[in-house]
Amino acid sequence: MRPGVVTLVSASLLLLGAAPGAGDPLPLPARMADTGGGSQLITAEAPALSSASGTLTWWERRDGAWAQVGSAAARFGAKGLVEGAERKQGTNTTPTGLYDLPFGFGIQAAPAGTAVEYRPVTADSWWCQDNDSASYNRWTEPLPSDCRAAESEKLSSYPTQYGYALVIGFNYRQPVRGRGAGIFLHVNGAGATAGCVSVPEDAMRRILQWADPRKAPHIAVGTVGGDTGLTRY
Repeated sequence: MRPGVVTLVSASLLLLGAAPGAGDPLPLPARMADTGGGSQLITAEAPALSSASGTLTWWERRDGAWAQVGSAAARFGAKGLVEGAERKQGTNTTPTGLYDLPFGFGIQAAPAGTAVEYRPVTADSWWCQDNDSASYNRWTEPLPSDCRAAESEKLSSYPTQYGYALVIGFNYRQPVRGRGAGIFLHVNGAGATAGCVSVPEDAMRRILQWADPRKAPHIAVGTVGGDTGLTRY
């Protein structure tokens, strides 16, 4: 998705997510319906569906409990967020839901210690977003003949945003045409995104150094509450 296009101990305690006898609420992953089955999780939380900014936090499960590893300010689509299953391509919205992280990529070299698959961006690296192409929502090198350049992203054209990135597995395993393609976690551009999640460059580097494919990292995108609240995923 083209980035940076818009500048911009009682029952009551239990209901609040607090452990019996504890003054602090349980960490967010412990209150979620699903965290992807692994021991690493990224949460991208917005105050409301209309929000173009929020907070991204990465967590790790240690000795049976979730612990926060890091946090950063996050940006979302210029038109806010929308339930992933209802999203439409070209709406500048970020899809909510729980997704895997298929691989990383970047114009810059992988940060030292990166364990996830990391693909270097070259002049021939594209992300096909053409609904009529067999390569819809896929990395391609070079651009296939059935994928129109005007409907796709030449990744090297975004040296800031795609300095470092992780693919978010939205609409990826079995793509539905028209739902959206090229949803990434990447470095901030000038403002809100066209549907991706973005963070400062230092945070993106730290996330790549932290993510361990053996721990099945996932990302959950959602709001503080309501039907798209993170605790519902």
